[in-house]
Amino acid sequence: MKIHPTSIIEPGAKLGVGVNIGPFCCVGKDVVLGDHVELISHISISGLTMIGEKTKIFPFASIGHRPQDLKYAGEPSKTIIGSNNMIREYVTIQPGTAGDAMQTVVGDHCLFMVGSHVAHDCIVGNHVIMANNATLAGHVKIGDYAIIGGLAAVKQRVRIGDHAMIGGMAGVEHDVIPFGMIVGERGWLNGLNLVGLKRRGFSKDAINKLQNMYSSLFTTDDQPLSERFKTLREKYTDDEDVRIILDFLDGQTNSLCQPKAV
Repeated sequence: MKIHPTSIIEPGAKLGVGVNIGPFCCVGKDVVLGDHVELISHISISGLTMIGEKTKIFPFASIGHRPQDLKYAGEPSKTIIGSNNMIREYVTIQPGTAGDAMQTVVGDHCLFMVGSHVAHDCIVGNHVIMANNATLAGHVKIGDYAIIGGLAAVKQRVRIGDHAMIGGMAGVEHDVIPFGMIVGERGWLNGLNLVGLKRRGFSKDAINKLQNMYSSLFTTDDQPLSERFKTLREKYTDDEDVRIILDFLDGQTNSLCQPKAV
């Protein structure tokens, strides 16, 4: 373990094996740092915050401090961050509130680029990338392998499905299906994230099935969306990839991002 003499580690903080804390960091009394966590310098971590092993945090990040929710009344909520994450400069990740599950949760192997923000009560999956200054409002849920482009903003309580791609500077007001591609100032669905699917090794056959399902769901006007969904559920009972989208839509309560009207 290496702790620079200019850093302040409050009594009660729990530090794992091989933790490396650079200069001018502040670690609160209720913070838990897993094995081999590295704090580069000038980092402030507070509250009931747990950070998993081998996560690396860069200067001026603020983790676990009071959320920007005026309803927050000091309740002992948590910030839980998984392992092998990269948290770059000026990132802010804030704890949950009594208005939800009392915790903000980040998975493993995520990259948070400069200035990105994860608000209270968000749930972020594994292998997620948030580009520079991307912003999540409160209660947002992000699926595995999703990418949030630079300067994009996601409205509170929106869900972003697995493998979705949110284009830079998009404002996302509605739920995004897994594998979906969102573009535009007021984000609209522009097909599937084909580049991401190919990069992650989806077969040509799997991609074709997803495209056929997408076409049936969003480009057929002779049935209500609910009826199209029911038909597709019956048709694709044994297809795991398509079922990711159908499971996401099952019990949908929010409105859904859809293709732009021609």
